[in-house]
Amino acid sequence: MNLLLTLIAFVVALGVLIVFHEFGHYLVARLCGVKVLRFSLGFGSVLWKRKLGRDHTEWAVSAFPLGGYVKMLDEREGPVAPEELHRAFNKQTVGRRFAIVVAGPVANFLLAILLYWVLFMHGVPGVRPVLGEPVAKSPAAQAQFTAGETITRIGDSEVATWQDVRWELLEHALRKDQPRIEVRSERGDIDFRKLDLSSIGPEQIDGDLIQAIGLTRFQLTLKPVIGKLLGGAAAERDGLKPGDEIVDVNGTPIGNWDDLVAQVSNAPQRALSFRILRAGADMLLTVTPEAKTEGGKTIGRIGATPHIDEAETRKLITEVSYGPIAALGHAAQRTWEVSVFTLKMLGRMIVGDVSLKNLSGPITIADYAGQSAQLGWLAYLSFLALISISLGVLNLLPVPLLDGGHLMYYVAEVVKGSPVSDRIMEMGQQVGMVLLFSLMAFAIFNDINRLFGG
Repeated sequence: MNLLLTLIAFVVALGVLIVFHEFGHYLVARLCGVKVLRFSLGFGSVLWKRKLGRDHTEWAVSAFPLGGYVKMLDEREGPVAPEELHRAFNKQTVGRRFAIVVAGPVANFLLAILLYWVLFMHGVPGVRPVLGEPVAKSPAAQAQFTAGETITRIGDSEVATWQDVRWELLEHALRKDQPRIEVRSERGDIDFRKLDLSSIGPEQIDGDLIQAIGLTRFQLTLKPVIGKLLGGAAAERDGLKPGDEIVDVNGTPIGNWDDLVAQVSNAPQRALSFRILRAGADMLLTVTPEAKTEGGKTIGRIGATPHIDEAETRKLITEVSYGPIAALGHAAQRTWEVSVFTLKMLGRMIVGDVSLKNLSGPITIADYAGQSAQLGWLAYLSFLALISISLGVLNLLPVPLLDGGHLMYYVAEVVKGSPVSDRIMEMGQQVGMVLLFSLMAFAIFNDINRLFGG
């Protein structure tokens, strides 16, 4: 079921992103009077097609799904009737050609703004950045953060969730600076910390940055009380019920849920004696954890989740939402910030400050699509917005075969007063093809490493 959901989520994501991108090209081409011959979702052999409209534009689905294209009337692609020369792409002014090409990436940015707008109006849930005890000798410990404090501002930016904190700290870590961080104590007092990120290297940026800095989340102490049971699992099968409080396991006192997890994890397929309190009555049950393999290690699981006090949980959960106008502004700002950050990361990869292992290919993207879909529609829309921005930025890079490569030729045409020669464009296409295929091969190599190397 998870594999099916992953495939569906990936196909939908690809379809939406490609259609928006290519429709940007198509719409502006039509507005500029250029005749569109084919709108294709995918490359290669055409699997399905239908001609529609006054110009009999061919709408098609092709075999290779990782992309698409809009084919326009163009003398370089074949003979054009004299009466239709004015509708050929190559006969348009450089300004119109520039607008048609840039419209694809712009459409991806507009899609991201639309998605973030919906998310910000609906409300985006998140975990408040309430701190646990910092890791000893870490940058966070040296900055004297204290358990129970809530981070409210990093530099000039307000933060409301741990996601905001991670985002802001990542930008500061790339610059290796010392952001001024505003915190609020449990009593409501405001204080400031200076966090030195100069020691954070590429490996920490590539991994869990928050952990590398030494910041920890405040964790609720969960009582050893059963909340929900997984149907047919060991806990339900051996007689445990929601509301049962675990007093001890094999005579070892259980003070919190972590104690229970530790006892169960260390006893796969071994009978354990549970002493429980049920409606005030003391009872003994024998529970045999099932064996599960995680990270190459066999551990015990009983299929039970803890009872969580909703009142306590609400103190740690927040929801960020805005009215329609404010949400649009925040959506545009978020799209801009993610776009700039993506460019910075690409630049850092080129100079070696960030590992090329961060490049992801279709397998990883499909995995993230499936994971976000399982988390709900809010997470999936956020994933779509992020990928749409990445697609827009990637296509604007000045690499031949990409939209940015064509834009580079048009800028050169404006500067030199005449179009770039066919020979230069042909050489550029060959270089671009090598670069893109090398990039794709490396991304897929990273995907396979993640898949089989954990």
